[in-house]
Amino acid sequence: MMNSNPLLQQTRRHFFGQSAASTGALGLGSVALQSLMNRGTTFAGEAQHSDHPLAPKPTHFPAKAKNVIFLFMAGGPSQLEMFEHKPQLSERSGKPIPDSFIEGKRFAFMNSSHRTNLLGSRRTFKQYGDSGAYVSDLLPWTAEIVDEISIVKTLQADLFNHAPAKLFMNTGSGQFGRPSIGSWVTYGIGSECDDLPGFVVLQSGPRGPRGGSVLWGNGMLPSTYQGVPLRNQGDPILNLSTPESVSPDQQRKLVDVVNQLNEERLRQTGDGEIAARINAYEMAYRMQSSAPDLMDISDEDQDTLDLYGIKDPNESTYARNCLLSRRLIERGVRFVQLYDTNWDHHGGPTETLEKHLPSKCKDIDQPSAALVKDLKQRGLLDETIVIWGGEFGRTPMGEVRQNTGRNHHIDAFTMWLAGGGFKAGQVYGKTDDFGFEPVENSVHVHDLHATLLHQLGLDHERLTVRFQGRDFRLTDVHGRIVKELLA
Repeated sequence: MMNSNPLLQQTRRHFFGQSAASTGALGLGSVALQSLMNRGTTFAGEAQHSDHPLAPKPTHFPAKAKNVIFLFMAGGPSQLEMFEHKPQLSERSGKPIPDSFIEGKRFAFMNSSHRTNLLGSRRTFKQYGDSGAYVSDLLPWTAEIVDEISIVKTLQADLFNHAPAKLFMNTGSGQFGRPSIGSWVTYGIGSECDDLPGFVVLQSGPRGPRGGSVLWGNGMLPSTYQGVPLRNQGDPILNLSTPESVSPDQQRKLVDVVNQLNEERLRQTGDGEIAARINAYEMAYRMQSSAPDLMDISDEDQDTLDLYGIKDPNESTYARNCLLSRRLIERGVRFVQLYDTNWDHHGGPTETLEKHLPSKCKDIDQPSAALVKDLKQRGLLDETIVIWGGEFGRTPMGEVRQNTGRNHHIDAFTMWLAGGGFKAGQVYGKTDDFGFEPVENSVHVHDLHATLLHQLGLDHERLTVRFQGRDFRLTDVHGRIVKELLA
């Protein structure tokens, strides 16, 4: 039967000619959209259409976890002020570091002998929990959850400048154009939510992270798998709301026409990006109701708000983003990444260890611990991996500017993980007396990625995509599963 929509007929003639306009075939995109409009919201766990690119997919082997929340402290948090208790570093503070430590090493801003004096931490450390983990006075709330987390003190990376290092931590490469870890995960196992993206990004702090959107980009994977930033103020996603001058019926007709045109072009070219665009239109329509509902936390009780330290539910904060990440996981979103900026404490006017680091720790300490507690009490922690850390750490040597700070350090830094089959109450790895290099159980970023994928049921050597004649993967040709971190 010929489709009588005059707008569709006119647009078809313009793009495809009279013969295409006269076929009147109802496109699959239109059928899918009509079905989605009729059925309304689908909740996590309900079956999705098998052709949907974000539909749940079988894993390589049984998974221990199904979701990830990555709490990313952009700028490089100082492990020596937070987790690494080094009495000998304090004893030798102000003295030059032995040449044997820095010979052949490169640093972002330290390249002369007068900048290589050791700097002891001024923080107070205590041991907590059954593991006896050291945590400083900057993180009293994190100290309460040490028996729920695995603290890894020997992370190592390859790149010491911010944007390349962030790329490396997020994509396994310092080069632009590689898929981010959230994209790899949703490409590998799909999502359990079809009215929100499978990979969502939330941001806090005075600016975005250095590197920008490539940190959550899809690279050579279809654009369906890229991260989607949600805003805390105004429309959750730019250009998502329908203009007041457009009625629901008009919008439905427009989306229907666009999807049919895209479907015709897909049949002609077989371009997977057109299929991704069809899916994007459908997802955008569904998100017009689901995204504002997600961002409205007025249905959370006061005890929950107090747990996260949220004083104003409408204020855009890291604490609010932590709560939103739990709400996203509850709705079946597969990968949530929180970026909190201004962790680059070199010692400049707004980046001191004495004043600004404590302020940043106060912003994130209670909400991060609250997220772990909240997930556990709701029965979600066992299936959700929570990761906390940045792109690198800070040097044991002081960097003297207007005030004293620390330089970028890639040879040994600290991250922690919770849930998802990771061993709780563990301190893994040991560094030397200055905290400069690992002396036991080093963990490379590639190893971290391989282990995360393993917990999600994915073999990091088999999760590949062929592009320009070669197979790409998150761990490149590296990576080992750190089995000692697993329960």
